[in-house]
Amino acid sequence: MKIHTTNYYNTFIEVAEDTKADCGTEPPVKSDQKTVAALQYELIVKNPYIYTSDDVLFEVFARRNDLTDDAYPEARETFFSKGQPCLRASPLTKTYGFGVHYNAEGKIAIYGMDSPVYEQMLADEKVQKLKAMKSKR
Repeated sequence: MKIHTTNYYNTFIEVAEDTKADCGTEPPVKSDQKTVAALQYELIVKNPYIYTSDDVLFEVFARRNDLTDDAYPEARETFFSKGQPCLRASPLTKTYGFGVHYNAEGKIAIYGMDSPVYEQMLADEKVQKLKAMKSKR
């Protein structure tokens, strides 16, 4: 079975060109079920450069589907047997004003578009830049 990945290395995903955000904003929690954006934000902010994007995307899927720890290995293999949207399609990069930095090991951290680190990432010639996907075509 082919396993797909959403991981990048030495890459910075810039906010979408059509974002309405002017700074990095924590996604709101609307109910007792956290949104995908809120779960992604929480995992990445509390654990900078600990997880890959594959780790974050699968953990969000697992939490939203109430998977048990025993089910993780098989569910993860099934999850990545199909291509998954990467963080270029995340609400964090499209709506909430965050860029995503992937280090040399593919581990990620997020930076608000109004932060000095965001500007440093844009200026760093050693880091590949990709734009987040637009919200509208």
